[in-house]
Amino acid sequence: MICCRALNKRSSNKIIEFKGVITNDTIRYLRGKHKKYTSPCMATNPIDRCWRCRENWAENRKRLALCGLGFGRKATGGDEGDYYLVTDNSDDDVLKPKPGTLRHAVIQNKPLWIIFAKDMHIKLSKELIVQSNKTIDGRGANVHIAYGCGITLQFVHNVIIHNIHIHHIIESQGGLIRDSEDHYGYRTVGDGDGISIFGSSNIWLDHISMSECQDGLIDVIQGSTAITISNCHFTHHDHVILLGGSDTYSNDQYMQVTIAFNHFGKELIQRMPRCRWGFFHVVNNDYTHWKMYAIGGSTHPTIISEGNRYIAPDDPNTKEVNGNSF
Repeated sequence: MICCRALNKRSSNKIIEFKGVITNDTIRYLRGKHKKYTSPCMATNPIDRCWRCRENWAENRKRLALCGLGFGRKATGGDEGDYYLVTDNSDDDVLKPKPGTLRHAVIQNKPLWIIFAKDMHIKLSKELIVQSNKTIDGRGANVHIAYGCGITLQFVHNVIIHNIHIHHIIESQGGLIRDSEDHYGYRTVGDGDGISIFGSSNIWLDHISMSECQDGLIDVIQGSTAITISNCHFTHHDHVILLGGSDTYSNDQYMQVTIAFNHFGKELIQRMPRCRWGFFHVVNNDYTHWKMYAIGGSTHPTIISEGNRYIAPDDPNTKEVNGNSF
């Protein structure tokens, strides 16, 4: 039995809407669009069993905040705030984002549970800088962040990102970007990471499909801690997950990250994850492809690898699961 937290009594069900209507097409992209399934809903791990097979999950989306496990389990995202309905996939103005866009939602100073009115492909013109106490919840829609810049969590806390696709992310050119309602600043050139977590805590990334970013899929660096990466699908990439960015940044010894229930799939090369300094629990993941190594470490990390399935490549030179000092 999983012990769950009670939702905060201040949690709101108000929907902030700018255009369009919110629908209750609840299982559309959980079971597959235009497909009929007669078999029972299958939830194969404790996180999904907490919410996935409940027919009324769309009326109680914030139950997801009860379901986190691992070091990022305290992340509740925007459960104390209103719902924010994204209706517009544009990203034309990074200094004065248009209401109804994802960028306008994530820079708000208050807690928000961000949902999507319809299927969307969002091409970010600059990195998307997310404020604290946010949930980005793509359930019920097919949401892709692709062919533009990635997501940045910098010096924030309590963020959940759930059920979106991130792929073909390119280097950000930098410039002036708004990062909150009352502040904007100059950003340098970005690396092209899918998700960059910098100096942040209580972060939960769940059910994200990621591939083909210019640099890493996920980077967790500069003292970030209390993070869970779960139920994600990674394909077609070289540097998959980096946990700790420098052999000289000893504050990363306090980093704690859980990597659980993920599928490391086709055309991956290395860093699943690559760990420095901290404490890492890599549990119940499925590794079906790698070209160099799966799990790597240097600078005295503690890595507990538990209950993972490894299918080694045919190349006798790359059959080892672990890599040291890469």
